Amino acid sequence: MGLKKLFMILLLLTSFPILVSAEQRPSIMGIYDEVPGQRFVFDGKQVEVIEFLSFYCGHCYEFEKLIPVIKGNFPKKIKWKVVPVHWGKGSPKPAEAYFLAVEAGKGDEMKKALFEAFFIEKKDIGDIEVLERLGTKVGLGFDFSLRLRTGEKALNAEEAITLSRIYGIDETPTLIIAGNLKESPGMLDHNVNILRDNTILILRSILRK
Repeated sequence: MGLKKLFMILLLLTSFPILVSAEQRPSIMGIYDEVPGQRFVFDGKQVEVIEFLSFYCGHCYEFEKLIPVIKGNFPKKIKWKVVPVHWGKGSPKPAEAYFLAVEAGKGDEMKKALFEAFFIEKKDIGDIEVLERLGTKVGLGFDFSLRLRTGEKALNAEEAITLSRIYGIDETPTLIIAGNLKESPGMLDHNVNILRDNTILILRSILRK
């Protein structure tokens, strides 16, 4: 059976109620792997989604446009966390800039600015001066430049890489849902639109919506 045909069958199954007791883990539909050594976590109210991404990743840039659709299906039901990683010769500086922006309440703005700078404006987002201009663009002050140049968030960028190894991340974007459910484009014909739909299916199963 082809992947797309299987996925359509799974979508049709969501029209039927999921009957489980409150103590049981819900019957989860969709395509995913379970991360060894990590446990399923859901408090009955809100689901955490960890997005591992690279600001140099084309699939991540395309998926960024689809995230509002996922969140819009579950208002206030999702806690979305971004973990930026870099591959090969990619610079850790974009991740450091992102972490500084998150601390200042500008994480979403910086995320968008980094993607646009690299994919639309064709800028070198590993260049400190480029990142400083992005900081100004999203409303960050002089201290952003100083903290970026001194490497204040370098440890955070290293910890993101360590976390990616713990979860066995080998491509981006990869989502970890509810603690141990892992999905990525490689499981889904490398199609981020299917990734969006699969994410909604998994979340709907957990939230029983």
